[in-house]
Amino acid sequence: MKEWLLFCMFLIAGIGLLIAGIMFMRKDKGDRESMKIYSTFAVIGGIITAGAIVYRFLV
Repeated sequence: MKEWLLFCMFLIAGIGLLIAGIMFMRKDKGDRESMKIYSTFAVIGGIITAGAIVYRFLV
């Protein structure tokens, strides 16, 4: 049960960061500095999501 809870928490956080990063990147297309920050958030969200999925299949 603990593994499922940990998986769900990381999956929700990762997907949330990924969606927020992509959404704000599309919103602030003209600002180059914001694009770097939001793309970093999107990449971190993707890594967390992928890590949660890999964790779920290995445990």
